[in-house]
Amino acid sequence: MTVLKTSLRNFAAHKGRMVLSAVAVLLSVAFVCGTLVFTDTMNTTFDKLFAATGSDVTVSAKSSGGAAGDAPANGRPETVPASVVGEAAKARGAADAEGSIASTGVTVVDAKDKNVGPTSGAPTIAGNWTRNDERSMEISSGNAPRGPTEVMVDADTADKHGLELGEELRTITATGDFTAKISGIASFKVTNPGAAIVYFDTETAQRRLLGGTDAFTQISVTAADGVSDAQLKRNVGDALGAGTFKIQTQKESADAGREEVGSFLDVMKYAMLGFAGIALLVGIFLIVNTFSMLVAQRTREIGLMRAIGSSRKQINRSVLLEATLLGIVGSLLGIGAGVGLAVGLMELMGSMGMELSTEDLTVKTATPVIGMVLGVVVTVLAAYLPARRAGKVSPMAALRDAGTPADGKAGLIRGGIGLLLTGGGAVALYMTATADKASDGSMFLGVGVVLTLIGFVVIGPLLAGGLVRMLSVVVLRAFGPVGRMAERNALRNPRRTGATGAALMIGLALVACLSVVGSSMVASATDELDKSVGADFIVQSNTGQGIVPQAEKTMRGSSDLSHVTRYKLVDAKITTPDGKTESKELSAADPTYAKDLRRETVEGDLAAAYGKDAMSVDTEYAKKHKVKLGDTLSVAFKGGDTAKLKVAAITSADVTVDMDSRYVNISTVERYLPAERMPQSSMLFAKAEDGKEEAAYTALKDAMKEYPQYAVRDQTDYKEELQNQIGQLLNIVYGLLALAIIVAVLGVVNTLALSVVERTREIGLMRAIGLSRRQLRRMIRLESVVIALFGALLGLGLGMGWGTTAQKLLALEGLGVLEIPWPTIITVFVGSAFVGLFAALVPAFRAGRMNVLTAIATD
Repeated sequence: MTVLKTSLRNFAAHKGRMVLSAVAVLLSVAFVCGTLVFTDTMNTTFDKLFAATGSDVTVSAKSSGGAAGDAPANGRPETVPASVVGEAAKARGAADAEGSIASTGVTVVDAKDKNVGPTSGAPTIAGNWTRNDERSMEISSGNAPRGPTEVMVDADTADKHGLELGEELRTITATGDFTAKISGIASFKVTNPGAAIVYFDTETAQRRLLGGTDAFTQISVTAADGVSDAQLKRNVGDALGAGTFKIQTQKESADAGREEVGSFLDVMKYAMLGFAGIALLVGIFLIVNTFSMLVAQRTREIGLMRAIGSSRKQINRSVLLEATLLGIVGSLLGIGAGVGLAVGLMELMGSMGMELSTEDLTVKTATPVIGMVLGVVVTVLAAYLPARRAGKVSPMAALRDAGTPADGKAGLIRGGIGLLLTGGGAVALYMTATADKASDGSMFLGVGVVLTLIGFVVIGPLLAGGLVRMLSVVVLRAFGPVGRMAERNALRNPRRTGATGAALMIGLALVACLSVVGSSMVASATDELDKSVGADFIVQSNTGQGIVPQAEKTMRGSSDLSHVTRYKLVDAKITTPDGKTESKELSAADPTYAKDLRRETVEGDLAAAYGKDAMSVDTEYAKKHKVKLGDTLSVAFKGGDTAKLKVAAITSADVTVDMDSRYVNISTVERYLPAERMPQSSMLFAKAEDGKEEAAYTALKDAMKEYPQYAVRDQTDYKEELQNQIGQLLNIVYGLLALAIIVAVLGVVNTLALSVVERTREIGLMRAIGLSRRQLRRMIRLESVVIALFGALLGLGLGMGWGTTAQKLLALEGLGVLEIPWPTIITVFVGSAFVGLFAALVPAFRAGRMNVLTAIATD
């Protein structure tokens, strides 16, 4: 009880010094809890949507891989015969059955040819209005479509794009374009995560989306009273024939939808938790520094407690109880902040097009428990070493001045361990750079990153002496005696300086590593495009949609083009001479593709590979499967016949531009694959007539304006798009890493603040002998700047080493150009000086306001 009272009093007495450590715990716990609340809320949203839209039992095509309505490569969803509706309705226990149509292979544009679909990655879904839709939607204005000239849209899409009754919309499908006027607007009864939905009458939906009136994409069967979904599923299976169709209960349909969405949510969840873990790691340094300095400042107090009978265990326990209190306070605040962060993320997603309602906000019991346990455990573990050090204070310490002798250099044992870890990490990184296989190198890379990171943290105090002196020559010496005093203050306790700099080092190391990798990826792809791509223009969808035939026809009709090349990906099972059968994608293209993509032919003749019943493979595939020039491969096209194709050429492997380096002529595929199973072109390449590149580009852009789902790019545009995509990804990562950097900045602030308190008498004496307030503040700011630059130097150097090694690994996959983004590296390094300057503002201001006599009289 006495230990608890002492801990409470100490915590209350030093609460100001604990604030920044509590903020570090708060931020880390908030990020973890916010991530969990956000992903749980998204799961709740989709669960409600699946429950509302799913019928008791659904019947769909057995071959459909995803949800009913998902458009395969040919742009048309898999279907079931219309006759199944009547057969399912006759099943025992069925009260009713109706056919529904849904297709995601559509684009809807307004009168100005502007895409009204979502920009968040959610689909545009076109279908027919059914009784089952009335469970999740209600008509809020107008009426349901009653013929081929009417369409109904969802209210969210109408609001976003300012659509009103009577406006005309054009729907682009694989079967052709058609227009209809908005007859009604339907509102969601549940939260719409962001999809755009348009409804037609049943016959129009069948003709326009499926190409005929004798099929549906799904049959919805309603159970009679007292009949369970499971029983109805068995009865419908008996009526239709076991194994003929995919038959699912409402729960099974919801589970399948949840699994499909869950993979995306899991990636987001674990990525965000990973960054929260980095912030926690950085926070550990802050907490360790805080308690180390508090213990050092209370040396006399602890010595007196030991002199009057307190045991080592009691002193140790007292410090750990203070840490527990800090963890509890920080975690409680972090849990509340996490819920606020989740709401903020929902608003952010809403601005990007994914609608999430706060009514679905989900805070599971496990979330605050995880946040509390995480915050308290991390804080107590971080405080363990300082607490143990406090327990070793002897009663004789009470006879000395407050504080312990300065730790002039790190211990030999610590230095030896640090050198050993760093050396081991360097060896692992060297093994990565010299690996022959990417899989082997990845393992070494992970080991190397972890060991060098830990090694630099451990060896930080040893490095502090040399690096701080080096930085001081450049940065501090120009400020005369004040600069020298700042340098000596930073060198006074290398362990403290090393720990403070290490916190900043972690975040900046990751920034530097990702910058090097991102820049190298862009440079490699750009270099490969320059060498390999001969086409002047590339047309493709940014969302992965295939190119509909009418858009392809429009492109072919554009002026000043010498040729247009179709490029399709065809699913097939390939049986090689070694007897192995694998499901692979073949690149089917027109013969002009050989001009559009320059590919080195290692053996044979690439032109012959585009001949009848011929193909080419790349060197990697040939080596792996022992394929030789002239061999015949058995190719079973999915949904078609089996062909015997002769290997007429072996080309160089190139994963940068074309992942599927197995080529076949489209005309060959057309002989073995029915027209209705033929996939749409995934890309179109075009070459301008000599000297007419600019005119052809302008004409092509104008011609394709009526198909806004496709982007027309020349090589310059393509490079810029690639750079923008990688840049946007890096910006998201940098934004998440900012959390760790903020915590590290708090560490610098806390270190300086506690250091000022620790040096109160010293500051008073310096003021007494003539140091002005301005000089004192400058000294503290300069100390902060040099510590920040020390951390930046370590982090950027380490990160560039990681990034360079990672690029060597990526070179095995075709990314062979290393590019160090020096402008970014220099900007971050210089920015670190301003970070240090900012971190010192409050501690320097408080130091300048100290009363000289009071400061001198302080113990």
